[in-house]
Amino acid sequence: MPKKFIQRFSPKPETLKAHPHLKHFGEILQNPNLWYINRRSAAGAVAVGLFCAWMPIPFQMFLAAILAMIFTVNLPLSVALVWISNPITMPPLFYAAYRLGAYVLDEPVTHFHFHLSFQWLADAFETIAPPLLTGCFILGIISAACGYLLLRVLWRFNIAKKWQRRNKD
Repeated sequence: MPKKFIQRFSPKPETLKAHPHLKHFGEILQNPNLWYINRRSAAGAVAVGLFCAWMPIPFQMFLAAILAMIFTVNLPLSVALVWISNPITMPPLFYAAYRLGAYVLDEPVTHFHFHLSFQWLADAFETIAPPLLTGCFILGIISAACGYLLLRVLWRFNIAKKWQRRNKD
């Protein structure tokens, strides 16, 4: 079930290989392990995608694609999972990461009002960035590990159920 479910929503490898922005990767995208879905590649892709979703950087999908190529896990799944952190979910996710980082670094939580300006970003980088980056890294590692283990367990459970049904027949 997980394999068919993932394949149903994944784009075709031929479509992605022909994409103008992805042609720059050349031979790297020809690796079939980047497109194949099995327990290892799907679980690794979940880990990569969840880790990258916590990174407070622009172009998270690009980072997920690079890490998927490095670890040879399913590329489309790892890139798609980055969208867990989207414009709607980013504020609570990053605020939780900031609070965790402030707790770990034993710094007081700074209350701030967001202003979209370069000066505000430069000023906030000195005070908010260390706890935010620390919290994001910790939560990224925890999310990646939990997602990896959960998918492996669910996949194994699903296979065991199929074997049980097959043995009954």
